[in-house]
Amino acid sequence: MSKLSYISPEGLRIDGRRANELRRINVEMGIFKRADGSAYYEQGNTKIIAAVYGPRETSVSGKGVFDRAVVKCEFSSSSFSTTERKPQQKTKGDRVTTEIANLVKQAFESTIHTHLYPRSQINIYLQVLQSDGGLKAAAINASTLALIDAGISMKDFICACSTSCIDGIAVLDLNNIEERSGGPDCLLSIQPQIGGVISLNMDSKVPQDLFESVLELGEKGCKKIFLILSDYVKKYCSNLISNQIKN
Repeated sequence: MSKLSYISPEGLRIDGRRANELRRINVEMGIFKRADGSAYYEQGNTKIIAAVYGPRETSVSGKGVFDRAVVKCEFSSSSFSTTERKPQQKTKGDRVTTEIANLVKQAFESTIHTHLYPRSQINIYLQVLQSDGGLKAAAINASTLALIDAGISMKDFICACSTSCIDGIAVLDLNNIEERSGGPDCLLSIQPQIGGVISLNMDSKVPQDLFESVLELGEKGCKKIFLILSDYVKKYCSNLISNQIKN
């Protein structure tokens, strides 16, 4: 597929979206009863589940911090999640897996009120069911929902979205084919209510004349995702309260 075919003359992408459109998002919270918090996050054909355990005592004696909680993250992909077939055990320590786990860990260390949970640890477990682009952003968004489900105190939501530029056009929420187009893959994660930027990660340089438009599009995408997530959280909490009143 030539690079020119990623965006049609009519401005449509391979999957029929406009450059500034997100893929369909479906979410669900409370999917695991034994976890303190859990969530399912689906964006397009990318599907991921998150489970949170904690705050609880540190698993190793002497590894806790006396004045705050320690945040840990484990990320793994199911062997059937991509078209590349590889044994499950080999996905745990590869570069991408480690990078995403560290990205999630660092993002939530700065957002969770860790001082409220001294001498404890909060574990985030992420499992990819299907991968079709935007995996880092999906991992962050799924973790946000799982932490909210666990009742962990945070400064704000963290919402993330990927952006790039293809043929000189800024595009939002890349799928797997678009990630392979050769354009820069930018990941923006923000705190949408208080206005903080958590991270901006780029795997290559963005042309200077396009950087501002790519960044602005990413911010708009994050805010769109926030509206979807916050609306679901409100409905989820309302249902929990209704069920408690009935019981």
